[in-house]
Amino acid sequence: MHMKTILTIVVLILTTSLSFSQSIEDVLSQKKMRKDLALFKSIRETANSGLYTYRTPAQIDSIYQWAFEEIKQLKTHRDFHKLITYLTNYEGSLHNGTYWSTKRLKALKSEKEGYFPYPLKIIEDKVLLNSNKAEIPLGTEIISINSLPLEEIVRQLGKYYTTDGYNLTGKKVGINRHFSKYFRYYYGPSDNFEVRYKIPNSDQLQHTTLKSVGYKAYENNFKKRHSLKTDRLTYDKLKKGEDYYFQEVDAQTAILTINTFSLGSESTKSHLKYKNFLDSIFVQANQKDIQHLIVDIRHNGGGNPPNDMITLSYLASTPQKEIKAAWVSFVESIPHWKHIDLGIPFFLKPIAKSKLKKYLKQELPIIKDNRRYYKDAKEYPPNDNAFKGQVYLLVSPYVASASSLFAASVASNTNAIIIGEETSGGYYEHNGAFSVEYVLPKSKITTLFSVVNLTQDVVEKENQVKGRGVMPTHKVEQSFEDFIENKDTQLNFTLDLISK
Repeated sequence: MHMKTILTIVVLILTTSLSFSQSIEDVLSQKKMRKDLALFKSIRETANSGLYTYRTPAQIDSIYQWAFEEIKQLKTHRDFHKLITYLTNYEGSLHNGTYWSTKRLKALKSEKEGYFPYPLKIIEDKVLLNSNKAEIPLGTEIISINSLPLEEIVRQLGKYYTTDGYNLTGKKVGINRHFSKYFRYYYGPSDNFEVRYKIPNSDQLQHTTLKSVGYKAYENNFKKRHSLKTDRLTYDKLKKGEDYYFQEVDAQTAILTINTFSLGSESTKSHLKYKNFLDSIFVQANQKDIQHLIVDIRHNGGGNPPNDMITLSYLASTPQKEIKAAWVSFVESIPHWKHIDLGIPFFLKPIAKSKLKKYLKQELPIIKDNRRYYKDAKEYPPNDNAFKGQVYLLVSPYVASASSLFAASVASNTNAIIIGEETSGGYYEHNGAFSVEYVLPKSKITTLFSVVNLTQDVVEKENQVKGRGVMPTHKVEQSFEDFIENKDTQLNFTLDLISK
């Protein structure tokens, strides 16, 4: 074979292989952006029942007018992803998500540099170094990165972690876990990071340069974070036996920890096991005349019914409903069906569509004002072994979905004392129950949201503003000192409150 021909083949092979490496910095034409944005807008308007929960139609129209104008300034996949992320976050639903295509995510995870090297954690409204293996001390307050103030960085990166309504506390959960990744998404890669900081117990502003690392190196550094002892249950996979457990502190006080409500549906073994567990520990608590029960759901991100309501039946003294109303904003099949990603071969989609139609008619049989409504929600009476003493509910910004619904019901319908921080899940309503993923055909960005709008069965309270999470009776955040020593500020506060 002629040398020139061989070289041509080699070049073609290299070009082909490079084309499969899809960087988020690749150019995306504005024409394609506009097509995807128009589809994205139509999907939200026709399928997202919560679109106008926190925003008026005029506000939604205005934000999309801005978005179409903004495209004129955009060039890359990363630019467009930022725009879709902004719109997704603006709606105010923690079940919303914006995700890269599989190929672009794979390319991101294979990057060898460009990421901020160490995990950070927001403590007392300051962004602190959460590592004792860095060039600067643990607990150092980061003031700026690459001349950008941390307040501005946190405000921008918070859009990548969605919360209900206007909640901001939940943004900390995402930033504490994914700061480096979010920074890469928003600002692009950096070879080095110019950092201005203050070491603990000092007001002197100092400066250093940190070399960037790859995606995997940052993930390894996060696994070695200083706060692992206190936040492992939030960020790491639960181990066997950690889903829920009960412990007695003393003769009068006990702690019920529930780290997830993903414990199976009504007929499953896992749900029945949980139900039996609850009955046994509440019988035990009442027999031993336990006066103070701490229910800790700070690491509970949600799950499935009826696990939340079964738990509530042991704390409430009156019958409770999970929701007042639930509806979807369409009558027949889900709009823009062909763009839904079901994770199944295309030839099976017609079967899935037929089954979904049948499901909608069964579960949401009431048609009114071009919406489908659920039937009346089931009522849960107080359990015969319901707790008679004082309940203290520990909450955090991680509490969401079924967990925040449970927290809202406890706050609304019991005399429990709520301790901790505002939940990221809403007090009055949220979108949930049925998640749908759409793929935008030009950018291959996946957009996810729940199509069912839920109004929770709670009473109106003076301290509960629409668009906010469950507000604590006592707002208690981890202190700087407890962060350094890995102590549980909220639990210690609660035990101290009981002792007094």
